[in-house]
Amino acid sequence: MTDPAGDSEQPLTDRGSNRSQRPSSQAFRAFIADGWGPRTAGEPQRSGAADHAAGRRAALGRLFPGERLVVPAGQLVVRSNDTDYRFRPHSAFAHLTGLGTDEEPDSVLVLHPVEDAGGSDDGATHEAVLYFRPRAGKDTEEFYADSRYGELWVGERPSLAEVSAVTGLRAEHIDSLGDALAKDVGAGQVQVRVVPQADSAVEEQVGRVREQAGLTAGAAEADAALAEALSELRLRKDDYEIGQVREAVAATARGFEDIVRSLPRAVAHHRGERVIEGAFGARAREEGNGVGYDTIAAAGNHGNTLHWIGNDGAVRAGELVLVDAGVEVDSLYTADITRTLPVDGVFTDAQRRVYDAVLEAADAAFVRAGEPGVKFKDLHAAAMEVIAARLADWGMLPGTAEESLDPEGQYHRRWMVHGTSHHLGLDVHDCAQARREMYLDAELEPGMIFTIEPGLYFRADDLKVPQELRGIAVRIEDDILVRPDGSVENLSAALPRTPDEIETWMADLRG
Repeated sequence: MTDPAGDSEQPLTDRGSNRSQRPSSQAFRAFIADGWGPRTAGEPQRSGAADHAAGRRAALGRLFPGERLVVPAGQLVVRSNDTDYRFRPHSAFAHLTGLGTDEEPDSVLVLHPVEDAGGSDDGATHEAVLYFRPRAGKDTEEFYADSRYGELWVGERPSLAEVSAVTGLRAEHIDSLGDALAKDVGAGQVQVRVVPQADSAVEEQVGRVREQAGLTAGAAEADAALAEALSELRLRKDDYEIGQVREAVAATARGFEDIVRSLPRAVAHHRGERVIEGAFGARAREEGNGVGYDTIAAAGNHGNTLHWIGNDGAVRAGELVLVDAGVEVDSLYTADITRTLPVDGVFTDAQRRVYDAVLEAADAAFVRAGEPGVKFKDLHAAAMEVIAARLADWGMLPGTAEESLDPEGQYHRRWMVHGTSHHLGLDVHDCAQARREMYLDAELEPGMIFTIEPGLYFRADDLKVPQELRGIAVRIEDDILVRPDGSVENLSAALPRTPDEIETWMADLRG
């Protein structure tokens, strides 16, 4: 195919502009650059997360003295053709800069080692610099013609000074990143680590620097160690983070109220699960950045598919609907709450029996969490003791509950194959790259936030389940904080949990 405006072959990458009929005359460029008033935005305010982020960076730097640490925000990702997914920065970047929402795609945080091996006068081991793309002037083609970065297309980007004022970081243009990465590396004075799988272009830059310096041996292991450290850095939340999760939980609770009010419309719609998903999603966008993960709105037997996110089924009176949802606030911290609700507001006897068993398991894990010296993995064990006992009572196990709890048995896990708990924060499954000894095998410590979420899942086609229980799925999930004194708080306790409380709550919301 040839360019319709001439005889030259038009590159495939340039053809997206064929529809725009973009003006390019010098007269137009001069005209569009002229006649703009002063910018009206006020002075940027220092972020409430800035000081906390500085402490996190200092803690990370102490783990890697003398090394250059590269933490990308990530790139815009194409959704289809010339449209991108909404940008969300890498969680490690958000944690170390305090930036949230959809700010600064392609940005990179670099922790440069302080030249003196002993650190700076204030004891710092690194200087943190944020490399990003500041706004372009109104006299540039980017201003009016760049649909990814141009101000007329995506809004006003901050200046270097403005982003520095918000974050407390020294800010530099992204175009200077390459030279900054290579500084002193060739002389063998500085090693470089980069967060893997965060930004392929930045990884390629770091790779070239390593190749030129002959430092490719062990690079993958070095980068994995950085990712591991960044994950473990988030195991204990500071006061700012705890406050953000509280906000996310409160917004999520309001979203569940919206769900209850939407149930009559959901029953009347042929894809009622989408009605539920939409009700919660509206709340998440109104009060936060959006949902922290794809909402599970699983009615009836769909609840037995653990990650049911198609949400295209009907919602029927007399059935349960299992909703697993969380609001992600603008700082990117998310809640993660599950409630299982009777569609018409009243549990049947069979539904209540299953629900009570799951509630008992959740309460057992919560009690165990408050005991001195308890380990993270003990929460699951406490819940499974109850689940196995109830299944044995119902005659569903091939032996006793004790035999099932033995590692060589585990028959009860047929009806609950997932874990009972996971850490929560910037990611719904936070700290996922932490070592086992820092996660499952570690004792609970103040500042940890995690879920407790046992469930029972009785598929409609499971012939080992009593007939009256088939098709029933129940999960109860709450977000738990370890307080400074070692006691635990259910952050989501405001949402009703017992069957009687749920029935009363639903009746009140629906009038």
